[in-house]
Amino acid sequence: MIVVEHLSKHFGKTAAVDDISFEVKEGETLVLLGTSGCGKTTTLKMINRLTEPSGGRISVNGKDVLAQNPDRLRRGIGYVLQNNGLFPHYSVAETMAIVPKLLKWGQTKINERTKILLEKLHLPESYLSLYPNELSGGQQQRVGLARALMADPPVLLMDEAFGALDPITRASIRREFKNLDELKRKTIVMVTHDVQEAFEMADRICLMDAGKIKQIGTPAELLFNPADAFVASFLDDQRLQLELKTVSLNDLWDDASFTGEKSVPEISAASSIWEAVSFLQKNNLKQVCIHQPKTNSWKLVNAEELMHAFFTHKKFGS
Repeated sequence: MIVVEHLSKHFGKTAAVDDISFEVKEGETLVLLGTSGCGKTTTLKMINRLTEPSGGRISVNGKDVLAQNPDRLRRGIGYVLQNNGLFPHYSVAETMAIVPKLLKWGQTKINERTKILLEKLHLPESYLSLYPNELSGGQQQRVGLARALMADPPVLLMDEAFGALDPITRASIRREFKNLDELKRKTIVMVTHDVQEAFEMADRICLMDAGKIKQIGTPAELLFNPADAFVASFLDDQRLQLELKTVSLNDLWDDASFTGEKSVPEISAASSIWEAVSFLQKNNLKQVCIHQPKTNSWKLVNAEELMHAFFTHKKFGS
C-alpha cells in the first residue's frame, strides 16, 4: 500500500531523514518510533506532502505522491494530529464535514456518515453543536479521529495522536481505538515517542535514530532479536514489561504444564502474559483457565506456573 524508497529530507546541511526505505502492507499498522529529532514526524509528513522530500520516492496504492496534486492527495489520506488540531471556531458537526464538503458530498450522505462515526466513537449526537473548548481532551481526540475517518480513507497517518492526554485517559482511548473496526480496515502509519504505545498498537515497528532506520520488525523481533546495541539499549528500561506484553499464552502452550480444576474463569490463549497476570490480580484469583478457541482445548495456570513458563520460554524458546 505504501512504499518509501531512498527517502531523504535536508534542512540546510542537516539530514533530518537520511536515505530510508520501507513498505507498509495493506491493513498493517507501522509505528515510527525513536529518539527526539530522529526524523519520524518529518517522514510521516512527507507521505502526504505536508513536507516535501529532498530526494527519494513515495508511492501510495501504486501512485507516486509527488506526481499528484497535494490537496487532492491529502483528501484521500486521513491525518490525526497531536493536540487534535481542531479549529476552535468550528463545531463538531462542521469539523466532521470539512473533508466530505471538499469532496462534494451531499448533506444526506454527510449526516449518515456522521451518525455512524458518532456511534462507533461513543459520542452523543448532542455533541454536534459543541465547540472544542466545551469538550474534554479524550472527546476532542475522538472528534479529531472522526474528522480523519469521515471520507473513509484507506490510509491513516497519526502523529503523536494521544500525546496530549493524561496517562489514564491515554491508555483508555488507546485500547478503544485499537479495537475500533474502522481502524482494522486501514493502512496506518503512526508516530510516537512512547515505547509502550508503540508495542501496543503496532504490527511492526520502525525504530529510527539520527534520520536513519535502525531496525524494522515486529515488537517481538525488536525485543528478542535486536539488530544492534542501540536497539537493545533503547528498550532496556522497559524490557521486562514489554516482554510480558509481547509474549502470549499461545506462545507457552506447547511447553507449559499447567494443572488444576476447570472451575475457574477463562481467558483467551491469544492474551499476553501481562493480561493474564493482571486478570489474576484484578479478580483475586489463584488460577485462570486458558482457552484456545481453534482447538477448543484448555489448560489451567496459576501465577507462579505462568511466570516459570514465561522465563523458560524466554531462555529457550524466543
